[in-house]
Amino acid sequence: MQLNTMKPGRGAKTSTKRLGRGGGSGLGKTCGKGHKGQSARAGGYHKVGFEGGQMPIQRRLPKRGFRSAMARVSAGVRLQELGKIEDAVIDLAALKKANIVPPQTQSVKIYLSGALDKPVSLRGLKLTRGARDAVLKAGGKVED
Repeated sequence: MQLNTMKPGRGAKTSTKRLGRGGGSGLGKTCGKGHKGQSARAGGYHKVGFEGGQMPIQRRLPKRGFRSAMARVSAGVRLQELGKIEDAVIDLAALKKANIVPPQTQSVKIYLSGALDKPVSLRGLKLTRGARDAVLKAGGKVED
């Protein structure tokens, strides 16, 4: 293959439509715009989804779903995962350091799932009632 023999792929280059150049061209007279009406005029425009004044489908159908903005910055932690942390006091920074919660997390709630086998000291974390009882039963303490 030589550089001087290279050509664009077949169908890649198409000639522009020459409008209003007689009936033989296929695009004479109305130039493919039909007869009269807004779309035949210069500057004729309808916004996307316009259905001639009928209620558009995106407004006829109900809205569905919801994505909470808080879900990105809050996390839930199982009680059994606290046993993996070696720090004396477990707080948000300790949970991030141990890769239990994502780095962008701003609030954490600990819930009762699994068992806690060692006493832990919790600071600045929210707990469910069952998780709080389990921490205290294991000999740990909770600071709000």
